[in-house]
Amino acid sequence: MPVIPDPRPAARAGVPGIRSQVVALGGFLALSAAAWVIASVPIILNSNGWYAGSVKAPWMPPPWMFRSTWMALYTGVAAAAWLVWRKGGLTGSTRAGYIVQLLLNAAWPAAFFALYPMLGAAALWAAFGVICALAGTLVFLILRFGPVDAAAGLLVLPYFSWLVFSASLNLYSAVHN
Repeated sequence: MPVIPDPRPAARAGVPGIRSQVVALGGFLALSAAAWVIASVPIILNSNGWYAGSVKAPWMPPPWMFRSTWMALYTGVAAAAWLVWRKGGLTGSTRAGYIVQLLLNAAWPAAFFALYPMLGAAALWAAFGVICALAGTLVFLILRFGPVDAAAGLLVLPYFSWLVFSASLNLYSAVHN
């Protein structure tokens, strides 16, 4: 009886199979979605309170832009982490950096929006510290992701750019409120 060759290409050593890749991508997207939802809670609860009457930077974009932009950025960082994971690079301090950026991104709205009623301007300065730490974490991720997968490093750059812009808004609020 003749042997019929398997039409599927053999998996390369160390590269996860397609099923694992799909599950992992879904996991990274779910982590980012969870961080986005958690980060949204203090914003939703305080947007019509103290924040509505606060002094905002003249370059403040409309509120709808934040939701859509953050959703896209969270998707980008999830895809970047997945690309690095596929190549075996999401280990040790790189994985820790990825987790820290998720935690800091969820912590910033809590510091900025939720703590203001209790701490006043001190909360805005604390939030500025959190967003600066987040920016540092993103620089770390860009430097760690880029050598593993150039596209992954590039996917984090818009996130970093938006974060610098957001930090300028935070600083303006801290100085003027």
